[in-house]
Amino acid sequence: MNVHSGIETRPADHGMDETRLAAIAALLEERYLGPGKLPCADILVARDGALVYRATLGHARADGTPLGRDAIYRIASMSKPITSIAFMQLVEEGKVALDDPVSRVIPEFTNLGVYNGGGGAAPFAPTTPAAPMRMVDLLTHMAGFTYGFQNRTSVDAAYREKLPDGGRTIPGFDHFVSALAQIPLEFAPGSAWNYSVATDVLGIVVSRIAGKSLGEVLQERIFAPLGMTDTGFTLPEASRDRLTDAYAYQPGRAPKLIDPAATSKLTRPAAFEGGGGGLLSTLADYDRFCRMLIGRGTLEGVRIIGPKTLDLMTSNHLPGGTDLTAMSKSLFSEAANAGTGFGLGFAMTIDPARTLNLGSKGEYFWGGMYSTAFFVDPVEKLHMVFMTQLMPSSSYPIRRQLKTLIYSAVTDSYA
Repeated sequence: MNVHSGIETRPADHGMDETRLAAIAALLEERYLGPGKLPCADILVARDGALVYRATLGHARADGTPLGRDAIYRIASMSKPITSIAFMQLVEEGKVALDDPVSRVIPEFTNLGVYNGGGGAAPFAPTTPAAPMRMVDLLTHMAGFTYGFQNRTSVDAAYREKLPDGGRTIPGFDHFVSALAQIPLEFAPGSAWNYSVATDVLGIVVSRIAGKSLGEVLQERIFAPLGMTDTGFTLPEASRDRLTDAYAYQPGRAPKLIDPAATSKLTRPAAFEGGGGGLLSTLADYDRFCRMLIGRGTLEGVRIIGPKTLDLMTSNHLPGGTDLTAMSKSLFSEAANAGTGFGLGFAMTIDPARTLNLGSKGEYFWGGMYSTAFFVDPVEKLHMVFMTQLMPSSSYPIRRQLKTLIYSAVTDSYA
């Protein structure tokens, strides 16, 4: 028996096999926590909006503090779908349109060029793109931006030089925009896909249109209405005891502690509220966000986004209906490319057979660099939230393994 939001449920009542679900904790313990590959793991599986499985395992801190069910995590790129929802709320209100040029709100980008040589000691020689960058290009990661940590190109190197820490200590949105305006795009907007700072730029668009900080916008429009009481860009000092340590993968060795919770600077106000990766949250809070998505934009009578808007966001927007295998320029991606499309803030499964994993056509998902992840399956009315704190997310195939175990526990398919 599981308890979720005061409601007792049995997996069998929602077409799930309890014994098979129990294999999730066994896998986590035997393959990851026991050998010391992961410090902790917190997973929730729900169907029909009701909890069918929860496992909270391992230690929150290197001193052996057990992981609590209310632990706070760095969710990194799982911030992106939240920021995307906030932007689409503004679209619904007629304050912005998907085909608007980004320069309408960020005029500093009016003359952005496309990389055509240079870098390092040589000056850039950008060319003018055939078409302006549009808001939809930000949502789909087809704007031409990149991430410096990808270490592939001269443009990546310029990001590392001009935006060296890439995080919360960047001195504000105007500084970020000014730095980006000095670096050419990797490709013409709309012509390719590259995982990038595009959602951070989208967060700046949201903030400028609303006339408030991004944190205020998300609090007013999403967190407060959904009851996400522990989600934000800055950790309250009173909640520090619930923050988890963060680690980095080391081949052949134990993970390296990189941000001890006891001394973390996350309690200091974020100078840069990164809509692409700056949020902190809990498993329970992100579950409420997912339950809203399963509810077609509503949770407990509160409407966050319209169902048709959500349909548009979770449709594949890659040109010609292709997948990321054909479109991706990046070496780093949160998604396994084959059979995977990309919409407005989410990746989605467009061909389950090509993914070589269990799932449904139309399922949508994303993750964060600390190996956190979620998926929402509107066909099976199934969702998962997984939290841990190990970077990078490519260290282990844990997301695919968890997904396999979850879908193998489905006994009554809604398809």
